[in-house]
Amino acid sequence: MLATAEALGRLLDAARQVDGRERVGTLDALNRVLAADVTSPLDVPPMHTSSMDGYAVRAADLAGASEGAPVALPVSQRIPAGHAAAALAEGTAARIFTGATVPPGADTVVMQEMAHATDDGRVAFAQTPAAGEWITRQGADIRRDSVILPAGTRLTPQALGLAASVGCAELDVVRRVRVAIFFTGDELRMPGEPLEPGAIYNSNRFTLRALLAKLGCEVTDLGIVPDRLDATRETLRRAATDHDLILTCGGVSVGEEDHVKPAVEAEGRISMWQIAMKPGKPLAFGAVRRGDEGSEAFFIGLPGNPVSSFCTFLLFVRPFLLRLAGVTNVTPRVHSMRADFSQKKGDRRNEFLRARVNESGGLDLFGNQSSAVLTSTVWGDGLIDNPPNHAISAGEIVRFIPFSELI
Repeated sequence: MLATAEALGRLLDAARQVDGRERVGTLDALNRVLAADVTSPLDVPPMHTSSMDGYAVRAADLAGASEGAPVALPVSQRIPAGHAAAALAEGTAARIFTGATVPPGADTVVMQEMAHATDDGRVAFAQTPAAGEWITRQGADIRRDSVILPAGTRLTPQALGLAASVGCAELDVVRRVRVAIFFTGDELRMPGEPLEPGAIYNSNRFTLRALLAKLGCEVTDLGIVPDRLDATRETLRRAATDHDLILTCGGVSVGEEDHVKPAVEAEGRISMWQIAMKPGKPLAFGAVRRGDEGSEAFFIGLPGNPVSSFCTFLLFVRPFLLRLAGVTNVTPRVHSMRADFSQKKGDRRNEFLRARVNESGGLDLFGNQSSAVLTSTVWGDGLIDNPPNHAISAGEIVRFIPFSELI
């Protein structure tokens, strides 16, 4: 069996960024991937600004100010944010507000709590400030011509704000990855349909479609395909035409009713991988030919058990799709956390255990780790990455991957 790291390495080695880019409004670019660097055309802030409500002054004009001998200066101007500032006349103060432009000639801001306005239009200062206090310098955040977001960045809400802060109304992004998905199994029914003996509801359709949507993919759902070789081949041919990846769930074993493997072999190529992980041992990877074009659509076949398909999607399909979309860093962050449980016997495979964070900051384990128990994925906050043949003792530090890093 392949180690999980080796299997993931093979997938990522095969992945290539899809061709095509588009220009979209920054407001509509959430979760899209940059196709080009974003370079700032200006300094941010573009001028010296006040970081407090107060008074802009020359520090030298307040030399020697103290509680016993305050220095009073006339207020020569009032500067709200968004308004131009005139040069500060020597021996005067400017009333200034947070975010407003510091007037030329001023070298410090005294917060209003440290000043006292008098009845004759002056303001008294009882201490000498240090030059530069409460001033945010021009370019303190971003320097002109610097790259603020490199190509390959997946755009988060804060990244959109950063792009907007330098005036970007539109962004060049990689086109969406096109994914065709279908499901095999004559036992599958959709919610709302009657459930005959031997039938089950197709929960994987809902889970996987939602995961694809979270990744920003353009999804074509081809539904439930009958357990027949001809139907599976026809669906693969149709899916390959306009899609970058074909994703299936179930039917990748070698039983008489498992038609996905022979269908992909007939329409392209496939490798069946036995991965040393639990849950989710079987994974199929290959490609399906696109008619007479000479090109291919990638193919990944997931196991049918709901937790197995969920975990293999998060650990293998997610990084593969991100790499197709042009994302440079596809590795989730792993946290070192305390196990507040014991597991006396380790499995020979790399286990991914559903766990959640308790009130004391440790991890609790879901009681039933079966690959059929979808409840564990809702109850849990993430996966414990437990090495092969490793028993876990209470108090031990384990590797924890939060679902927030994977979904």
